[in-house]
Amino acid sequence: MADSSPTVGELFKAKAVTDEQVSALVDTVLAGQMDERAPIGDEYRVDVAAAVKASAFATAVLRDKTSMAGARRNAARTAILLARAEKA
Repeated sequence: MADSSPTVGELFKAKAVTDEQVSALVDTVLAGQMDERAPIGDEYRVDVAAAVKASAFATAVLRDKTSMAGARRNAARTAILLARAEKA
């Protein structure tokens, strides 16, 4: 049985969330404010801490203080787009 929770990327593709909303979550990650479920779109929430932890690449890039800002942003964005969203 397929997982009934869509990924943020699937919601983005379906235009249920905007680029601005995804970027706001990326900014949350980069600011280190990942301690709660963040709303995205009108009906969903994302556990941003779990999204980053689920991506070994994102975790490594974000922990590496020598990572360039663009690499950090791309790693966080990819982790968020792959994360499962839950109905609010």
